[in-house]
Amino acid sequence: MDPIGTTVLTGSLLLAAPLALAAGLVSFLSPCVLPLVPGYLSYVTGMSGTQVKSSSGDVGGSGGGTATAAEVDAVLTTRRWTMVTGSALFIAGFTVVFVAVGGFIGWLGDLFIEYTDPITRVLGALTIVLGLAFMGLVPGFARQFRFTWLPKAGLAGAPLLGVLFGLGWTPCIGPTLAAVQSLAFVEGGAGRGMLLSLFYCIGLGLPFVLAALAYRRALGAFAWLRRHTRTVTVAGGLMLVLVGLMMVSGLWTELTIVMQQWAADFQTVI
Repeated sequence: MDPIGTTVLTGSLLLAAPLALAAGLVSFLSPCVLPLVPGYLSYVTGMSGTQVKSSSGDVGGSGGGTATAAEVDAVLTTRRWTMVTGSALFIAGFTVVFVAVGGFIGWLGDLFIEYTDPITRVLGALTIVLGLAFMGLVPGFARQFRFTWLPKAGLAGAPLLGVLFGLGWTPCIGPTLAAVQSLAFVEGGAGRGMLLSLFYCIGLGLPFVLAALAYRRALGAFAWLRRHTRTVTVAGGLMLVLVGLMMVSGLWTELTIVMQQWAADFQTVI
């Protein structure tokens, strides 16, 4: 089997990768990220606050009325690919940070591989706590690093803003990201840790791109999601708690063995 296939199919990565992807999506839908998406898109594209409001149909014309759908679409048509490019650069910034951390954590996991079982159970307990924290049931987790300095708005500053986003960790994505890095440690190996973090970044970043492509429609979906924020956070927290319970009980290790046996008989087409 080729090295890439070996990396993907070794261990429980086939099970962990979809969970990392889902964790990234839950992070995007969290109340710390979702309401800020219009602001992020504005900042990374260099659009003014007036243009953002215009894109959402809230800017009054010369007569004081709101912008028409045609006017909104005209603004979005001229700005759409700028928004998509800015979003992609922003995503690249925090992906570099998260993937680098995942690689280091995975390397540490490989270093302590002989203690995998007890460490998995400890990290499982931590993941349970993180899940409860994501639901707001554990006080003291709503902390973050804030940077008073920000790069210049626009495409040139978008990657650096992504890096600062990755280093700052908003309180809502902290538990999900930490849980994914716990899985990276259990996976063992820098390559698998980086790949697992990449899946998380895809789950977190892809909605930014989709929002840039269909901004006006996305605003309506975001409004609905904000009304159901509690449901999103509870579902995400329960997912982390379930994973933690699997790790503590040893079920995660058993599933890993099953995956390894399945992967041993798997042959790639190419």
